[in-house]
Amino acid sequence: MPTTSKGFPLMLTFDLDAETMWTGRDPANAQRPILMSQGAYGWKVGMPRILKLLERYGIHSTFFVPGEVAEKHPELMREVIDRGHEVAHHSYRHRWIVGLTPEEEREEMEKGLEVLTRLTGSRPRGWRSPAAEFSAITLDLIKEYGFDYSSNFFDDDSPYLLEIGGQRTDIVELPFRWVLDDAPFFQYSITLPGRTLQAPSAALEAWKSEFDVLHAEDRMMMVGMHPQIIGQPSRLKVLEGLIEHALAHSDVWIDRCDRISDDMRPRLRAAVAA
Repeated sequence: MPTTSKGFPLMLTFDLDAETMWTGRDPANAQRPILMSQGAYGWKVGMPRILKLLERYGIHSTFFVPGEVAEKHPELMREVIDRGHEVAHHSYRHRWIVGLTPEEEREEMEKGLEVLTRLTGSRPRGWRSPAAEFSAITLDLIKEYGFDYSSNFFDDDSPYLLEIGGQRTDIVELPFRWVLDDAPFFQYSITLPGRTLQAPSAALEAWKSEFDVLHAEDRMMMVGMHPQIIGQPSRLKVLEGLIEHALAHSDVWIDRCDRISDDMRPRLRAAVAA
C-alpha cells in the first residue's frame, strides 16, 4: 500500500531553537553574548532566507518551535502562520528531558502548549523532543496532551502508529535519522559536542542518495534542520538542491507534517487491521 494518497511524502522541517540550543543545556550560557549570537542568527538571518526559498518553490513546511523562542518573536510566528506553514511543539525552553523531573517535563510541555496556542491561534498538533531524548513518561504525555503526530524515533523509514502503554494509538510517528539532520554535518560550537564543518556537497550527496532509495522503496523522507545552521548561505544551497532533486520526480508530495500525517493515518489504521 502506498504511504499516502498523493505520492511520495517529503517533509522539510525546521527546529527553531535559536538561543535555547545553548541555554537549554546550561542557563549560564545566556551570559555569553558571542555564543548567544550563534542562536540569534537563526531568527535574525536564517529564517528570512528559508521563508523566501520555500515561497519561491511554493512549499509549505513545519517549524518546531520552543515556547520561549515564540514568546520572544511573536511577529515571526505570525509571519510563519501567514505564509501557510505549521508551527509545532518543541518544548518550552529546549531543556534536555533526561535531566528533568517528571514535574519539570510536564511544565515544559504545558508552558510550550500554552504559548504556542496563544501566539498562533491554534493548538499545536505535533511534537518533537529537544535533542532527540525521551524519558519514561514522555510517551504518556504525548498521548495525554492529545498530539496527532510525533517526529522523534529513529527506528524506521516508514510512518507508523505509536504504541503507548501496550495499546495502539492514532498518533502517527514520522521517524527520521541523524543523517537526515543538518547538525551532524554543520554544527560547530566551542561548547557543544560533535563539532564539525563538512562541505555542503557532503550533505547534499547524502540527502539526495537517501531520497533516491526511500523514493524507490515507496517510504517517506523526514528532514530535520535548524535555521541557524541551514540558513547560512552555503547550507541553504543544500536545501535548494534537495528541493530541486525531489521536484524532478512527478510523484513527490512536499508539505506540512499535519497534512501529510492526516493523509497517512487511515492507511496506517487499515494496515494494522489487515
